[in-house]
Amino acid sequence: MKIGLIGAGRLGICLALLIEQEGYHVIASDVREDYIKDLQNKKIDTTEPQVQELLEHSINLKFTTDNLKVIEESDIIFTLVPTPSLEDGSYDVSAVDDVVSDFLKIGWKNKGSLVGKSLVVGCTTNPSDCDFFQEKLSEVGVDVYYNPEFIAQGSIVDDLRHADMVLLGGEGQHSGALEMIYYQIQNGFKVANVSTMSARAAELTKIAVNCYLTTKITYANQVGQVMTRDGMENEITKVLKAIGSDSRIGTKYLNYGFGFGGPCFPRDNRAFAAYASKTGVETPLGATTDKFNKEHTKFLHEYYVTKNKERLPYVFHYLTYKDGVDIITESRPYDLALSLLDAGYEVYCLDSTAKDRIDSRIKFSDFPRMDQVCYVNL
Repeated sequence: MKIGLIGAGRLGICLALLIEQEGYHVIASDVREDYIKDLQNKKIDTTEPQVQELLEHSINLKFTTDNLKVIEESDIIFTLVPTPSLEDGSYDVSAVDDVVSDFLKIGWKNKGSLVGKSLVVGCTTNPSDCDFFQEKLSEVGVDVYYNPEFIAQGSIVDDLRHADMVLLGGEGQHSGALEMIYYQIQNGFKVANVSTMSARAAELTKIAVNCYLTTKITYANQVGQVMTRDGMENEITKVLKAIGSDSRIGTKYLNYGFGFGGPCFPRDNRAFAAYASKTGVETPLGATTDKFNKEHTKFLHEYYVTKNKERLPYVFHYLTYKDGVDIITESRPYDLALSLLDAGYEVYCLDSTAKDRIDSRIKFSDFPRMDQVCYVNL
């Protein structure tokens, strides 16, 4: 069985490499020509652990900029193309539509050539989008599945190997083969927990999981704010650990910090609200957590300014949306740093990751003595 992947970006390349490692022949595409040339030469510019090593040891992995070639040469085709947010909070799935159009070009030109193939949508889509894709592709004999990944930037390979759950929406002749791929990827670690359901239910599950996590993060920060106001900031960690020790709650994502950010959590929150509104249900929880998350930056600004009566320079460990990645999309540490800059303070950062995309007023060298700074650490 041959595997194809359209959209070999940060997540796509990791999935392609892990599938290839299990003995499958894989062909992956991306629109960036220079990026594909580097991959063909077994080079990649990434901060994701293990990716370069996996790429160097790959044997049966080909790269191309031609999506049609991927479709023609593969039995199962994953697509992990970008689905940015629209103004109403829903996802723009035009890039997935383009992939569907590529299937139809081949299917209409060569009747029967696609019968038995499957398209696996791995990027985040709106509930019912995959039903629409399936309706289009049924006429050329292609099954559509929805199979999003639950990963965190900076640990994608490990997260794929140690997935708490594999979510598989839709039905077709490759259901068993897809489950087998994940069993193999997680071989030696644990048996994959595969949750199967309709594609629409799976699309909802994906964004609902992330919305729950943003609620948990927001709750932890609310507790932290209350304790800070009441002079108990030194015991925030103890309190949250005690709360999380209740098995009904758990400690994951229950930490006091900058708030949630990055390319997934904020937009999934908004997408869930947009979808709920279309069904006639108003979901104030998502809007509330989103609002509080932004206001939490203002709270932290006030806290650090009050703490820094000598107007010492501020030093951040990192400015990306979380430590260990190079992404500044909706980064709360970066937002806090900008607010301090605008208030007239000097700001330094120890980690120069994403330096080329950071405000030039922030300094990455010539640090003052550490006993003469206000260290921002959460």
